[in-house]
Amino acid sequence: MRDKIILSCSECKERNYHMTKNKRLHPERVEYRKYCGRCNKHTPHKETK
Repeated sequence: MRDKIILSCSECKERNYHMTKNKRLHPERVEYRKYCGRCNKHTPHKETK
């Protein structure tokens, strides 16, 4: 049931993190605050294809 997803920074659009998520619990696209190495700060990261 877990699908692989990629998180990208909402400011610089760099794809930083690879994760898995449970499609049954979170059918919509997820968003987390993660550290971006290019921006050198914590920014919202959204799920991409």
